Amino acid sequence: MKDNLKNLLGQGEGFNLEFKESFDSNLGKEICAFANANGGIILLGVSDLGVIKGVNITNKLKSQVTDIVRNFDPKFQIDFVEQENVLIIKVSEGINKPYSIGGKFYLRNGPNSQQLGRDEIRTFFQKEGLILWDEKENIKFDLDKDFNKVAFDDFVQKSNISKVLNKKQILQNLFLLENNHLKNAGVLLFAKDTQKIFHKAMITCVLYEGIDKVNIIDKKDFTGDLHSNYQDVLNYLKSKLNTRIIITGGPHKTKLELPEEALREALVNAIGHRDYHALGAKILVEISFDRVEITNPGGLVKSLKIKDFGKKSMSRNNLLFGLLQRMKLVENVGSGIKRMRQLMKKEGLEEPLFDINENWFVVSFKRLPLEKGTNGLVDGLVDGLVDGLVESQKKILKLMKKSPQISKEEMARKIGISTTALDKNINTLKKKGLLTRIGPAKGGHWKVNI
Repeated sequence: MKDNLKNLLGQGEGFNLEFKESFDSNLGKEICAFANANGGIILLGVSDLGVIKGVNITNKLKSQVTDIVRNFDPKFQIDFVEQENVLIIKVSEGINKPYSIGGKFYLRNGPNSQQLGRDEIRTFFQKEGLILWDEKENIKFDLDKDFNKVAFDDFVQKSNISKVLNKKQILQNLFLLENNHLKNAGVLLFAKDTQKIFHKAMITCVLYEGIDKVNIIDKKDFTGDLHSNYQDVLNYLKSKLNTRIIITGGPHKTKLELPEEALREALVNAIGHRDYHALGAKILVEISFDRVEITNPGGLVKSLKIKDFGKKSMSRNNLLFGLLQRMKLVENVGSGIKRMRQLMKKEGLEEPLFDINENWFVVSFKRLPLEKGTNGLVDGLVDGLVDGLVESQKKILKLMKKSPQISKEEMARKIGISTTALDKNINTLKKKGLLTRIGPAKGGHWKVNI
């Protein structure tokens, strides 16, 4: 038992584990939230940082806790274990969901407990079933043949879980085993090939020519474990999108045309919130000349209203969402939409657009408006892709991009500066690696390196 407490402390708070330093009025809502999810453990006498503070475990304390759950509607029971002045409260998944305390309903959402209205929670469970898809045991998955040890070790490392425990102990502590079968959430994370178990639980990336999504230039399906798919899709996006040059005091740096963190938020949102019941559809990442769109099956959870979008969060895959949080792929519950908007705005880009209905959720990022061909330069090519230049230097690059054989005299006249000042700016651009002269002064041409 001593080892079990140590392991729980090392695991840290999450979807199925809560630390509470002392008894207070919030204990009831935490137990209620676990009962309405798939169970969990509360360590009473442990700080939020996982430090044992201890409590005075008396019959009175245990009676107080027991009285709380006796007042649940419907009735509920819990189990106690005492260890090192820590009262371990074991909460089983309720069999008569939903439960309420004081007329209020709570549901576990990541590492937090969220209050819901009765209609909300009733609609939620009617839509999703008493056992959510990600919490169902998967009898097709073979724990020996289909299990991806590399993905599992990666998860353990990213989640800071003690390596002393064996595979089965860790899976049990994470509530991922049911009758010695891995639950669906675990299959997504630890399958060698998710497509073998769930035919459409993949992510497809498509690169189109132009803006009409007719001519496909490139297409790639990712069917590995969840985290590998996530990382592979990000790498695909970074390989297909443009980069902009950031001018600093030292060597210039490059930055993706769209904020990488915003793309990460959108992708993990699609993975965590998609409707895996709709296995006939897959997550789709589409790159067009003017935008990037990420589409996942499943709109808002039925109990959420459009007016709550971006303000309130509820996942249809609570167990999976909690595991994503453990891996630090999700920062704060409900903050993803706001962060995407802030990240785009910070870079001077348009806020993402969201298209939501009962079957689909689509987020669209508008790219900088670049025209094709050497004669069709949009100002955004220089203004958007290169930071840190004075206005005259930007004008020089724009003129050279439009007319690579333009003369210095014509540039000086159009910009309104002397040829001496023009030469100084050209030399600066050359030193920054943004400009190259190809051929002699007469008969050669300019090459803009962006």
